[in-house]
Amino acid sequence: MTILKINTHSRESMIDITEEVKSAIKLSGIKDGICTVFVPHTTAGVTINENADPDVKDDIIRGLDEIIPNIRFKHMEGNSDAHIKSALVGNSVNLIVENGEIQLGTWQGIYFCEFDGPRSRKVYIKVI
Repeated sequence: MTILKINTHSRESMIDITEEVKSAIKLSGIKDGICTVFVPHTTAGVTINENADPDVKDDIIRGLDEIIPNIRFKHMEGNSDAHIKSALVGNSVNLIVENGEIQLGTWQGIYFCEFDGPRSRKVYIKVI
């Protein structure tokens, strides 16, 4: 397993980790299988989305902020909006590995999603 360490610098961001996932696959030596990318945090997530236009990342964050504003929730830490966003985005993705390469669409990338930063985070990458 590869553990990717990420230091985020703002409360919300989407960080492209596609190249790091590709490196983990290459290091594994596995040519055909499945790669699981898992985020072990309750206020962060991982998703696959467009990586050609950087405005899409901003639009996703803005859209989530509109759907789940940071209103006064019962949770005393004041970050319930981040927990909800993480639940909606999800904490893992599975990728097909064929001939040592992840099978992504032309415009797709893998993104770590921070919803309660800045923080030090981990992403687990397991290729089987």
